[in-house]
Amino acid sequence: MEYKKIKAVENIFKINFAIKETEKVLVFSDNYNESTQKIGNMVFETGKKFTAHIKYYKYTSTGCHGMEPPEDIWAEAFGKNAYEALKKKKLFEPILLKKTTKKQIDDIESIMRRYKNEAVNIVIALSYYSTSHTKFRDLLNRVCGARYASMPLFDEAMLSGPMTVNWGNMKEITKKIAKRINNCERIQVETTNGTWIILSKKGREAKIDTGSISEPGQFSNLPAGEVYFAPLEGTATGRLVLEWAPTRKLKSPVILHVENGEVKTIEGREKYIEYLKEKFSEKKENRNIAELGIGTNNKASRPDNILEAEKMLGTVHVALGDNSSFGGKVRTSFHQDFIVFKPTVTLIYKKGIKRKLMDNGKLLFKN
Repeated sequence: MEYKKIKAVENIFKINFAIKETEKVLVFSDNYNESTQKIGNMVFETGKKFTAHIKYYKYTSTGCHGMEPPEDIWAEAFGKNAYEALKKKKLFEPILLKKTTKKQIDDIESIMRRYKNEAVNIVIALSYYSTSHTKFRDLLNRVCGARYASMPLFDEAMLSGPMTVNWGNMKEITKKIAKRINNCERIQVETTNGTWIILSKKGREAKIDTGSISEPGQFSNLPAGEVYFAPLEGTATGRLVLEWAPTRKLKSPVILHVENGEVKTIEGREKYIEYLKEKFSEKKENRNIAELGIGTNNKASRPDNILEAEKMLGTVHVALGDNSSFGGKVRTSFHQDFIVFKPTVTLIYKKGIKRKLMDNGKLLFKN
């Protein structure tokens, strides 16, 4: 592996996590493809330079972004005692199906607090399907204080692309955008291809993802670089014209018509529509407009991989489905992002005052 890629993997431990040699690390991947497992092993072997307390776990692919990882990995992450307590109270089925009651959530969190010192300190999640929007990740961060890097769809090319970003500069740009967004009440996004959507941010906090995972409880995608929030449910209206699926360019546009915060109808001839209709028929919540995000990484450039694409400086991404892990109220085993290229983003403040944040993909303030 060339020097630049080796350095990028080492920097995950040195810069992103600022790891201490006494810390416990869990690296995991799934069996979706050989590339996923190869990178998992690469990160695991590199991590041995920084701590002796590192383990690598592989599990059977879940098949969908946002689904909880299988039961066995909970023992690896939270420790044997927490795992057995959850099993004894028969809590795994409602957790994995995302059908927990408030009483069950209280029981789960009580168990995790009791055994939190047995949990790992760092998680590097390299499964093909994302674990970002899961109770597994939330409990590790929020209750146990673990630091968590979510890296779904990660591939080796990213080590010489978005993972070489100037982390300090990207962090400053991200913070500036978040400050502007957090001062507004609504946001309008439009593009020349016909996308036009407006939604409310009222009562919701825009969060930042800068790749900094050095403090207890911190979470980040890697590659990093975005501002994101959960729009107020029921407020999004307009239409999204999709030209890219998560890993390929669509043969023809797919149009999502949005009313009252959810996708009402889909228009187009592209085969990808069949997949979306299937997900929408499974659960009404899968239609939810779950997230609005803005990319801030100037080294990200690939539109054919959603993990990197959503970080591209000058893009917006809109997600469907679950937003319960970052301030929203919708819980479902589905979360899918879509990229909007060259957007014009208008921030709407109190009394209807409007200010453009971005025009045709270009930020309207100095970096």
